Amino acid sequence: MPQTPPFSGQLNTSSYNKNLFQSKDEGFPGLYYHDNNLASGSLEALIHHLVPTVDYYPDRTYIFTFLLSSRLFIHPYELMSKVCHLCMEQQRLSDPQADKLRVRKITPKILQLLAEWTETFPYDFRDERMMRSLKELTHRLATGDEVYRKAVGQMSQGLIRRLTVLSQYEEALVKINSTAAERLSALKAKPQASIQRDMLSICNDPFTVAQQLTHIELERLSYIGPEEFVQAFVQKDPLDNDKSCFSDHKKANNLQAYVEWFNRLSYLVATEICMPVKKKHRARVIEFFIDVARECFNIGNFNSLMAIISGMNMSPVSRLKKTWSKVKTAKFDILEHQMDPSSNFYNYRTALRGATQRSITANSSREKIVIPFFSLLIKDLYFLNEGCVNRLQSGHINFEKFWELAKQVSEFMTWKKVECPFEKDRKILHYLLTAPAFTEDALYLASYESEGPENNMEKDRWKSLRSTLLSRV
Repeated sequence: MPQTPPFSGQLNTSSYNKNLFQSKDEGFPGLYYHDNNLASGSLEALIHHLVPTVDYYPDRTYIFTFLLSSRLFIHPYELMSKVCHLCMEQQRLSDPQADKLRVRKITPKILQLLAEWTETFPYDFRDERMMRSLKELTHRLATGDEVYRKAVGQMSQGLIRRLTVLSQYEEALVKINSTAAERLSALKAKPQASIQRDMLSICNDPFTVAQQLTHIELERLSYIGPEEFVQAFVQKDPLDNDKSCFSDHKKANNLQAYVEWFNRLSYLVATEICMPVKKKHRARVIEFFIDVARECFNIGNFNSLMAIISGMNMSPVSRLKKTWSKVKTAKFDILEHQMDPSSNFYNYRTALRGATQRSITANSSREKIVIPFFSLLIKDLYFLNEGCVNRLQSGHINFEKFWELAKQVSEFMTWKKVECPFEKDRKILHYLLTAPAFTEDALYLASYESEGPENNMEKDRWKSLRSTLLSRV
């Protein structure tokens, strides 16, 4: 029985054995199908549907969709516990005298399910309860068979490696953010004495800067786990008397870190524009970042593109009329048109579809790059979640909703696996990640210092900002 239409951005696991694809001849009690596709089911039935048997292995799209969405209804560690229990009970793994042929048939399938879980949702296993259940089940599976022992060892090593890399990345982010904060504090302490280096003094080639921005984007994208999209809008299930499914789970915050990167880039661009004393220099910086944004568009890096446009559209920058009068804005107008929010970002969505199609038929790694405007992706997923109920009136889980959620997240999973083909420039990367980025108030003060207030309201704000910010120095 078919379980779902194929996803457009299907995940691939090289170790996956296609021969394990077998469907149950009849639907499991408690599951409801519509047009041969799983539409809804009770939580227990859906859990049973996840667990392999001697002659059945769940469809991979079902595995991904259920592991992604189930955390809205049950803690991942509780799900793992139930899966382990079903595996041991149904396949009699707890019985030493169980039919050896039966065990040999079922063990590879259970190991495959665990491998898919640890590969696609490794962050679930930061929870010690998850690791405990995993070790208990894999110990039983591997007992007495060298082939299975080897498979379990490889799976465990792969999981530990992913979790170690995540921890190292989190530590690196802390150091980067700390360095950025220190550099901003140093600039505040000696605003006149310290000679502030700007982007153009580090690199004046827009294409190279766009490439380095793409490095940062792809690195940060690569660490976002699919479950973080669900965490972003997880709410307490009305039928669950417990707290939120993530209240006591050591969850990853890579999605939040990525949003913060977008904000940093926007404020850095605005800072670079507002800092120069001379109008001619400010105009040159604006034109430089317009060229960087255009190169980002050509690469398929829509997130950096939108961050740069956002920085240029901040009020402290947009009010610099004398500066803008010196700028050739034709290229900027085209970019703004591409990212125009009207008609639900129709122009951007058209460009994104084009980039996605290019990625699918790509002959080079550069053509595979698709970095979406991330805030809009989050917004789309949020409205999908808000627009459809999690449970139907029958109490069944609305699985049609989660097919669509998984389809969108699966496409993102394909994009985030692309490796950046450009050569790294450590100096530029370090500057982009740690150069001082002003707060909104500091930007306004710099803006007023560059081009004086035009009305009484601006004059009052300028005086207030000078009194507040400069008195702290």
